[in-house]
Formats: sequence, C-alpha cells, structure tokens
Amino acid sequence: MRPRFNSAITNTMSARTYTTVPGFFVQDLDDADRSFTEQAILPRFGLIDDRTDRWTTFVSEIEKLNATAEPGVQYKVFFLGRHGQGYHNVGEAKHGIRGWCEHWAMLNGDGDITWGPDSQLTPLGEQQAQEAHAAWKTERLFEIPLPEKLYTSPLTRAIRTHQVTFGDTPFPSGLKTMILEVNNMREHNGVHTCDKRRTRSDIQAAFPEYGFEEGFTENDQLWKANSRETYEDIEVRARCVLDRIFQNDREQFISLTAHGGFINCFLRVCHRRPWILPTGGILPVVVKGRIRKHPGHPGK
Repeated sequence: MRPRFNSAITNTMSARTYTTVPGFFVQDLDDADRSFTEQAILPRFGLIDDRTDRWTTFVSEIEKLNATAEPGVQYKVFFLGRHGQGYHNVGEAKHGIRGWCEHWAMLNGDGDITWGPDSQLTPLGEQQAQEAHAAWKTERLFEIPLPEKLYTSPLTRAIRTHQVTFGDTPFPSGLKTMILEVNNMREHNGVHTCDKRRTRSDIQAAFPEYGFEEGFTENDQLWKANSRETYEDIEVRARCVLDRIFQNDREQFISLTAHGGFINCFLRVCHRRPWILPTGGILPVVVKGRIRKHPGHPGK
C-alpha cells in the first residue's frame, strides 16, 4: 500500500459555506437528462433561457441576487472548464483503468504514447479546446458575460485548453489569467507522472501571457512519486480556492480551467451532485457563499 498523500494545505474550518443556486441551467435540474453528460458543451452552456436577450437577463438576475443579499452572502458564477483530451487519457483508455493505475501511470509512456511528466493535449484535445472557443464566440453574440477573473491549473493540458478557449477574446487590457499553485486546481497530486507539472521557467516560456500566484515555486514541490492524494485532499484544495475567490475577488463571473477530479470535488464542497464532464467540457454553476456565524460573531 502506498503512503497517503500528506497535503501541504492545512485542513482548517472554512469561514464560509457554499451551495449552488438552481434554476438557471439545465444541468442543475433534479430530472436533468443524464445524456447531457455525454455532451462536453451544451447549447448556451446549458442556460435554460433561450431568448435573444438571455444573457443580459441572466446578468441582471445575478446582480439582483447580490444587491439584495443579506450581510455575509455573495453570489458568483463559475464557468468550470475541463481540459481537452490529453495523452494520459489515451493511455488510460488503451491499458484499462486497472492496468493504468497499477502500472502504466507511474511511467512516462509505453513506447508508443508519451504522457509524462505533465501530459499535453492530443490533436483531439486541441480540437475540443477549439470547440469551447467556438461556443464562447457564439454566445458573445448574445452578450454572455465574459469572465472577469480567470484561473487555471498549472498543468500544461489545462493552460493550453484555456489559451485556445479564450484566444482573441476581447478582455480588458491588462487582465491576466492567474496560474494557481499554492491553493491550486490541479488533478490528484502524486504517483501518476501525467500530473507532475513542468518547471515555472518552462511554463513561463511556453505561456508568457499568464501570471503566477505568489509562492509559485520553480520546481514541483507538491507531486510525490510514492504518495497520491485522496478525494478528501482535493476537496480541501477546492475549498481553499473558493475561500480565496470569495474573500479576495469582488468580480461576479469567474473562469476556472482545471480537471475532472478537481471539478467534482469543487461541486461536492458546494453540496451539489457530481457531474461527469467530458474532456473539453464546460459546466456553469451559480454559487452562493455565506460567512459562517459563530457565537458572538454578527456574521457580517
């Protein structure tokens, strides 16, 4: 048995609780057709309203929620993007889950496919990112709110997916996507070589337009060859990301480009059922953050 991953993040009691707000997207419906999970990106990203003024109406409703929120409550819209297909996805499909987890994932490849360290996108993965780009471009015609803050995992497949997805998007001058490392959005840390990131210098050379959060080290100090995170560890990280954004970001519309494991742990922290998001998929969620009320604390 491999030793359990020792998370570098302290699992302290969060100052906030998180829930999702249903009623806007078909993915949130109790009787949502599970065949939706076979589609990476739904029309209108799943927005129920299909009128031409749908996104301006949606923005008005989110703004109203925040304007009328009780003290200590905020609402934010997250566009959760999963990276496009990587070579590690191909490797797992080729060797099967058991063979992958017990042997192949610990190697950098099989002589035919190279997936580590830091698996890159396949041609299909690049195409999936282009499809995400096209979906955003289509909805921009109907005034979809562009993300006001953008974050991505430090793994190449996520950064590249984000880069293609939002290429030529008219963001305000000076807006940079931040690559999170300390309270980060990467996949399970440890053991699998596809999840070991490149050096900061290599990432900066490949993606010079991206910013790094404070504390981003040159070498990957979180990945361990003999210990792998549990889902509980990832939930701690997901909560840390939520806490960071709700504490520090006043913006209402947030983009996170990450991984399937992280996204479902994010949903679990928000007390929402899991969603099987295919590679290259996008899942929007409206999240309500509420500051916990402790004895003697007014909750403001």
